[in-house]
Amino acid sequence: MIAHRNGVKANSENREAPMPKKTVWLIWAVSFGVWTFITLASAGSIYELYGSTGGSIRIVDLLGMECSQILTYFPLTPFVFVFAIRYPVQRGNWMRRSLLHLAGGLIFSLAHITLRGLTHYAYFDPQIRGWMSAIGGSQAHAFTVQWHVLEQLFFRNVVDDITGTYVPIVLVAHAVSYYRRFRERELRTSQLETQLANAHLRALKSQLQPHFLFNTLHSISSLMLSDIPAADRMMSRLSDLLRMSLEDNETQVTTLSRELEFVNGYLGIESIRFEDRLNIILDIAPDTLDAEVPHLLLQPLVENAVLHGTSRRSSGGEIRITARRDEHNLHVRVEDNGPGLGNEDNPRSKTGLGLKATRKRLETLFGSAQTFEVRAPAGGGVEANVRIPFRVHPASQTNEIASTDSTMR
Repeated sequence: MIAHRNGVKANSENREAPMPKKTVWLIWAVSFGVWTFITLASAGSIYELYGSTGGSIRIVDLLGMECSQILTYFPLTPFVFVFAIRYPVQRGNWMRRSLLHLAGGLIFSLAHITLRGLTHYAYFDPQIRGWMSAIGGSQAHAFTVQWHVLEQLFFRNVVDDITGTYVPIVLVAHAVSYYRRFRERELRTSQLETQLANAHLRALKSQLQPHFLFNTLHSISSLMLSDIPAADRMMSRLSDLLRMSLEDNETQVTTLSRELEFVNGYLGIESIRFEDRLNIILDIAPDTLDAEVPHLLLQPLVENAVLHGTSRRSSGGEIRITARRDEHNLHVRVEDNGPGLGNEDNPRSKTGLGLKATRKRLETLFGSAQTFEVRAPAGGGVEANVRIPFRVHPASQTNEIASTDSTMR
């Protein structure tokens, strides 16, 4: 049991997941590019320095020296970078990880000195007044290792290798790691916010559906004792409407044409109830039919117009639904010629469940890019105005492309 717990504790240390192959190759490419640039820049600076002091040096020797000293960091850098990503120094483990990276720095310096010793410009031999390799020198006819040369190179370079190269690579790796974690947290936060917004929208929509159903059933019940055939027709229309509602149950955004189809089904029910007293006028611009609108946007507005407008008139009532667009926005208006908002005692002067849920859904979907206003115009009645960003629904674009393809065939 103790061993198992220790194993869990060891595995729980914060370590990054293995990098994808594409990222690993990118690290190698960046390492080569950076160290090549530093090598050439250093060689150029030294060459200019020699020129300004009247000295001279062969460009081949200068490039050889700088490649031996600097470019040999290139094959080691990716390993240090991945090692630092894999074992980051954090508040809870800084002591252990610091010792781990100190050992890593010593190994890094030994590896760098070994790679440098393999080059022709490992060290300058004063006896022959030329550059020599520390492993298998040109004076030997067999493989030899100049241990004293490697020892001198190590002690001369270990501090610079660790503080000037290893530590900066580790710091860059930590910065990249923290940036990746920050972006991942941002992505997770965004996903959670989206899930919360969708849950909020579903809750608001779930409020509208039973509200609409209750009011429709109330209309049907009012006819059950006076006109049973009319009530039966309303029940049949309601079943069709519920079928449409179930088909779009998981849909938050639909096309204006689909929304009008649903509203027409609802108005068909109300037309049976009011007979000739209900006049519907649709003034819909053709270029708005494929626009994105929230599902169940129009129904509560139309229901509000019927309940508080048409039903309160002894003579015929009129409801007009208008849709227009400008360069950036879709404008939808639902008007009636009812008694208006009236005073504060009039239920219509207060925000009902349908209008309140509609307002919250618009705010959740579009934020400050939308407006929703219910007002009494000078000519009487009430109008509800909605402004939302104009966007063509993706399903409409897909159907248009498919239609075009079939025509071309």
